[in-house]
Amino acid sequence: MSAPLFLVEALPTGDTLTLDGPEGHHAATVQRLRVGEELLLADGRGGTAAAVVTAVGRGTLDLRVTTRGYADACVPRLVVVQGIAKGDRGELAVQAMTEVGVDEIVPWAASRSVVQWRGDRGVRAREKWAATAREAAKQARRPWLPVVAGSPDESTGTVTRRIAGAAAAFVLHEEAEERLTTAELPSTGEIVLVVGPEGGIAEAELTAFTDAGAHPVRLGPSVLRTSTAGVAALSVLSTRLSRW
Repeated sequence: MSAPLFLVEALPTGDTLTLDGPEGHHAATVQRLRVGEELLLADGRGGTAAAVVTAVGRGTLDLRVTTRGYADACVPRLVVVQGIAKGDRGELAVQAMTEVGVDEIVPWAASRSVVQWRGDRGVRAREKWAATAREAAKQARRPWLPVVAGSPDESTGTVTRRIAGAAAAFVLHEEAEERLTTAELPSTGEIVLVVGPEGGIAEAELTAFTDAGAHPVRLGPSVLRTSTAGVAALSVLSTRLSRW
């Protein structure tokens, strides 16, 4: 089994450090790491450090750094505009998309989103998405932590402008004729992928996105849930871009 990964604000500059706070508690109390075991530290921005446990305290670990590394950010960058979904479907989508390599998730207040993020509720919901992405990145041993955009969400107008500035943009749509498996992909820049909410993408939204340069595409004959469509599309893109 690979060494567990823990996220820190900054990697140590010296050869030793004490891992405390929530990550230290998780490592020492939940995972029960012991002296001599190895772990990975990551700053969420590509930097990593391998370390070995030298002492265990109450919710803390003393560590000795053994190696350091850096992983370049992947290009092109994969951005998923995720229509806000009801219940835990949005969080399920965030978790799975993080595990398969999404670089940024944009919560989108689509016209057919059953749930609307407003006021404090919206702030808490976005924070939950960010926390979900953080835990999924640790599980997947990712040195880069996905960005969760929005304050707390993004409007259709903002998404349209994002599409206009992208190297390529695709809208998952069940009536599209073009397949994502054969769509032309750029080698650099940003690929924006739009996933609608449970009720689908409204005609006016689809028109705005296509006018901005997006291409409607489909994955196959099946109609996928909003919680699975993004991860399926990312799997296709990751394969075609040789990330996998």
